Amino acid sequence: MPRLPRLAGVAAAAVSLSVLASAPAVSGEPLMSAPRVVAHFDLAAGQTPENIALEPDGSADLTFASARQVANVTPQGRTRVLATLPAEARPDTPVVHDALVFGIVRAQDGTLYVSYATGTARTGVWRIDRDGSAPRQIAQLPPEGLPNGLALDERRGVLYAADSVLGTVWRIPRDGGTPTAWARASALRPAAARRTDGFGADGIKVHRDAVWVSNADRGTLLRIPVRPDGSAGAIETRATGLGGIDDFAFPGPGTTVFAALSETNRVALVRPDGTHTVVLAQRDGLSDPTSVAVRGRTVYVPGAARSTRKDPNLLVAQLRRHFSR
Repeated sequence: MPRLPRLAGVAAAAVSLSVLASAPAVSGEPLMSAPRVVAHFDLAAGQTPENIALEPDGSADLTFASARQVANVTPQGRTRVLATLPAEARPDTPVVHDALVFGIVRAQDGTLYVSYATGTARTGVWRIDRDGSAPRQIAQLPPEGLPNGLALDERRGVLYAADSVLGTVWRIPRDGGTPTAWARASALRPAAARRTDGFGADGIKVHRDAVWVSNADRGTLLRIPVRPDGSAGAIETRATGLGGIDDFAFPGPGTTVFAALSETNRVALVRPDGTHTVVLAQRDGLSDPTSVAVRGRTVYVPGAARSTRKDPNLLVAQLRRHFSR
């Protein structure tokens, strides 16, 4: 999540949509079709969608970073707040200087986990049950850090949190407990020139026995193998030149990635060889995309309107083909 400004208090406004995504696939035909905004959110109320998890019915669970909320959005665009994280009287989060909810993952039983950054003892991972009970903190992370993206490995029973300031991937037992610094390296830290105002490790996913991490400042996509004993292997750089990359998603079993490039208001297709092509842009309805999710041939892209300051939204588009690589 690169450079999140404070809310300016302006109202959301609609943006025009194009009929087809403009960037061509390798074949010359558009890779995505029919991009449309299914839900518009209220910027003045802090409804700035940061991350996404999908439900079996096709609805999307979003974190509203500035409102400290988790909301569900139906395929028809109806929005319902599921939970609100507790307010922090004196937030002191590095870089953002506010209390913000960032990453979200959904377990198979419907439990939601989110990362919450406050600059206080509330910084960490929180659990949201579907029984209506209040969110509860299951792990505390360093208040001087900024836990951002969140990933779940159900097979191993662990969560991974990407810390954008400390350049660390934290490993946390799914049931809660003491986090461990699973991976820590310069490749995960903000660029040297932006140590006080930049974002390093940002998005994170578990895929094919590895933890994948984006670095927003460095514009890189990284792969960290998970060794048989659960420890981290050597960090591999899989793609570069992805300026302002936020979170990302795998559209299939291979290593092709769709990446949200927040600072340039684009979504890019990143191929296994590291090359990339823009497949969605602002004219398609994007409003500073923050993350991506894929279910079948439907692509979901939340936008937080950080730079546009209008129309935070949830956009969906259709893939013209499946990805096996």
